[in-house]
Amino acid sequence: MAEGSVYRVTEVIGTSSESWEAAARSAIDTAAKTVRDLRIGEVLRQDITVSDDGTLNYRVRIALSFKYGAAAD
Repeated sequence: MAEGSVYRVTEVIGTSSESWEAAARSAIDTAAKTVRDLRIGEVLRQDITVSDDGTLNYRVRIALSFKYGAAAD
């Protein structure tokens, strides 16, 4: 029987006062510190909060997949 791979998908949320791209990068960079073998990130949702002084804060919800049991290379 051929071996297959197993992946887990988890959601993370990144924030930034700069852009959605910076928010996504923040989420991925932080997740990569504790999760090995990240494979795919899918943006599920983007939103903006607006503070009383007009400051924008970008939020991105991302579904990240990573391989279970990946050996360190």
